[in-house]
Amino acid sequence: MIARLLRLGFLAALVAAGSLWAAGAAPAEAFPRALETYATMPGATAWAVVKARAAAEPFNLVATAIFVLAVLHTFASARIRHWAHVIEERHAARLQRATARADRNDDGQPDEVSFWGQMLHFLGEVEAIFGFWVVVLLGAIVWFKGLDTGIHYLSSTVNYTEALFVVIIMTLASTRPVLRLAEQSMRAVARLGGGRPAAWWLSILTIAPLLGSFITEPAAMTIAALLLGKQFYALNPSGRLKYATIGLLFVNVSIGGTLTHFAAPPVLMVAAAWGWDMAYMFTHFGWHAVTGILLSNAVYFVAFRRELLALQPAADAGADGEAVPAWVTLVHLLFLGFTVWMAHHPALFIGGFLFYLAFAQATAHHQSRLDLRGPLLVGFFLAGLVVHGGLQAWWIQPVLGSLGELPLFAGATILTAFNDNALITYLATLVPGFTEQLKFAVVSGAVTGGGLTVIANAPNPAGQSILQRYFPDGVSPLGLFLGALVPTLIVAFSFMVL
Repeated sequence: MIARLLRLGFLAALVAAGSLWAAGAAPAEAFPRALETYATMPGATAWAVVKARAAAEPFNLVATAIFVLAVLHTFASARIRHWAHVIEERHAARLQRATARADRNDDGQPDEVSFWGQMLHFLGEVEAIFGFWVVVLLGAIVWFKGLDTGIHYLSSTVNYTEALFVVIIMTLASTRPVLRLAEQSMRAVARLGGGRPAAWWLSILTIAPLLGSFITEPAAMTIAALLLGKQFYALNPSGRLKYATIGLLFVNVSIGGTLTHFAAPPVLMVAAAWGWDMAYMFTHFGWHAVTGILLSNAVYFVAFRRELLALQPAADAGADGEAVPAWVTLVHLLFLGFTVWMAHHPALFIGGFLFYLAFAQATAHHQSRLDLRGPLLVGFFLAGLVVHGGLQAWWIQPVLGSLGELPLFAGATILTAFNDNALITYLATLVPGFTEQLKFAVVSGAVTGGGLTVIANAPNPAGQSILQRYFPDGVSPLGLFLGALVPTLIVAFSFMVL
């Protein structure tokens, strides 16, 4: 059944791709409207500029209203999944009372499923929400601007490179050889604390985020989330500690990639435009990030010290399993390095991934099962986010350009919670006259707020996708926000005061 659905989905994708190619004529006017085409308003307030741009291009309001609905939908995802479970339980109870139940595929379960329960499951999947609202957005674009404009925007204007990269890097980072190497490295640090769960907790939340500056943040998030799942979440800590940990993880990964100029998406957006290199990043951002991570970890460790020290390791927590030959691990690291090196060239890193699949098949006895579902869902989420985010520049740019240093830092932190932080920093490069202090404020604010919501930083959906099975009703947006709030304030202190 699954194979048949996959074949049908593949054929549908081919048909859709062919339709887009056939109808993909460029529209008569540029869409979205370029920011420089709006009337300049020297001395005007940000609110006046936003109102003028909304009047000049009324579709701006439509696109932003759809985006707001998508964000609100994201916050309601846990409640929607709860409704799905209730409906499916009622449906299962009705089937139990039925005298005849069909089981044509011999899986021991009745074939009939709850249509509304399945639909609510889909609408409650965080990774699917922005894709669902892309359909609504496309309908609005077609209605107001025409079919050619809608197709051209989705197929030619939006850049999906980051979404594709995250799919590949997540898959490579979650392979058995790479995970074993990361686990062995962190085990060496955890042994300093006796190898207890508390020591693993500190080791993972300190080292893995900093690895994001070298192997990219999505890879670091994948490794950290998988190891936290095995060494910490599997021990069933309290709900408060679960949310504190995932909030801390998201904040640490968001700032942990700022030691270099090539690994964190929000830094990548400005590095070339503003001439920032590795030395600049380490001296201006790196030590703030390291300090913020250490302080945040220390505060949460003290706050939850009793519970963390009471956790007992699982029976198999120290088992390494069958060894992976060093040469197999080395080849995996080469594929990982090549993907990071070619992060801006999808034809090359996707081609490299195809070579990796051949290598994985040839060394299957040293590999774990390749599971693409999680990476593909995360890629789908990010693709939907960039589609919506590309139509929000009309109001974000004047808001950023109207703020001073401290308000800019706070504004970037808050805006990041509702937009991917890479979009915030990219728009900052379009604001003329930014001083070095303002540049520092907007980038540090963007990475500081990167843990407050699942949409605030590109790697967050990867972490949530891996860890959500440890949360009975899914990860609550409010729980995540509260878990990330304290480390966010600590990081803000590190960047703006220290």
